[in-house]
Amino acid sequence: MRSHIIRMLNPRSLKYQLLSRSIIIMTVLLVLIGVFQYAFMDDFLYRNEAVSIETRIESIPKSAWEDLSDHHIIPDRDTLFKLETPGATIAFINVHGSFTDLFVDTDDDKADSSHENDLDQGPSPRLSQQTYQNAVNNSSDMTYTLTNDNLGNTVLVVLHRVGEQSHALGVVQVTVPIAPLQHILIKQLTVFAFLVMCALCAGVFTFLPILRRTLIPLSRVVETVGRVNAGNLDERFMTTHAQLEIALLASSFNAMLERLKKSFEAERIAKERMRQFVADASHELRTPLTTINGFLEVLLRGAAANPAKLDKALRSMYGESQRVNKLVQDLLFLAKIDREPTFVFEDSRLDLLLTDMKPQLLLLAGERAVEFVVSEAMVVNCDPDRIKQVVLNLFQNAVQHTDANTGEINVSLVKDFAGARIQVKDNGTGIPSEHQSQLFERFYRVDSARSRKNGGVGLGLSITKSIVDNHGGTISFESQVGKGTIFNVWLPVK
Repeated sequence: MRSHIIRMLNPRSLKYQLLSRSIIIMTVLLVLIGVFQYAFMDDFLYRNEAVSIETRIESIPKSAWEDLSDHHIIPDRDTLFKLETPGATIAFINVHGSFTDLFVDTDDDKADSSHENDLDQGPSPRLSQQTYQNAVNNSSDMTYTLTNDNLGNTVLVVLHRVGEQSHALGVVQVTVPIAPLQHILIKQLTVFAFLVMCALCAGVFTFLPILRRTLIPLSRVVETVGRVNAGNLDERFMTTHAQLEIALLASSFNAMLERLKKSFEAERIAKERMRQFVADASHELRTPLTTINGFLEVLLRGAAANPAKLDKALRSMYGESQRVNKLVQDLLFLAKIDREPTFVFEDSRLDLLLTDMKPQLLLLAGERAVEFVVSEAMVVNCDPDRIKQVVLNLFQNAVQHTDANTGEINVSLVKDFAGARIQVKDNGTGIPSEHQSQLFERFYRVDSARSRKNGGVGLGLSITKSIVDNHGGTISFESQVGKGTIFNVWLPVK
């Protein structure tokens, strides 16, 4: 039961939460308006009644008050009839404080009169002498006051001075019951409460369809989320014809979906490349291991006794073991540079570094034409062995993609802004445009069908880029199919 009440007061639906809280706010505001209206009407009715009584007092001839003040002659009832109201009492207090009851609406009076009020008022209630004195001196701003009569009923007391400003005759006190005024107030509050209930009911039936229509964009967001949850990442949230907050939410969701889609696509591509890498690495490892295993079988069958066959087998096994070792070293290097790159930086002259590599590069080039251009001495803070690895990787890449007889490779070192630019240029087959954006990614090969003789497993350029990045440099390339490729490595000069 308690949980049911809590759900009613705090519904889970946003629509009904907005509706209930709006109704609560409206109710509180209307109650506050009612309270202020009651206080205002209460003062207004009492003050208006007091002003009316004072006007009637002033309409009585002055001579009646003079006779009462000077000769103690009480005015007859015909003179005071203007002040007679049901349940009223009239008293006169002279300047010396003498209190005289002039009229009391008793049961006997009501039997002889046409008044229909059945209140039984006793003698006029008496206030403090200081209050009467202030009224005589006109030093009080009091128009009316509320007090209790002899029977304990709350009455309205009006004091009005009579006489000239310089010669006061006394104070007239008129006391009337407030029950009729309270009856008017209660009637007004009843009408107001009825109007409040009508307004709240009208608000509920009017606000509910408006809320439903207002929350349509949010409902569409929920529907779209449901479709996305089903696995459709191509869904997008509508941002047009929606409130600003809903449009911002939809835009945020769209951006998130776009990132998720790219992440999933990147993960799919990474898994595909990893699968391809595992396949390529397995192939690269299987071929030399198979070769080594074959030669070992031959040797075990007696070929070891033949010096020529033994020498050939050992040399082949040595070459294959070097190939395996190179692959393993590349994989270990990538794992190490990802986890915690370790470079030994020192000031090195790039021109001397390239000059020292020249014999090794010429040996790798074979019959290809090689040109070296080193313009000036340049000192950079680098790891010399890793920079040599960069140059060697790029040069081997050029060798693999150029013809063995007509190939041309150019290696140059020039100053470029605040750095040094190492350029390796060839006239080889070039790189197709659809492969250029992924060239430096690991495990990526332009031609997945290449043989071991013409390509590796796609780690060389990835290793090269990692080394350059850790030196604070950049690597870029330009390539055209059939015309060759140019690789540029920029390193900051000290």
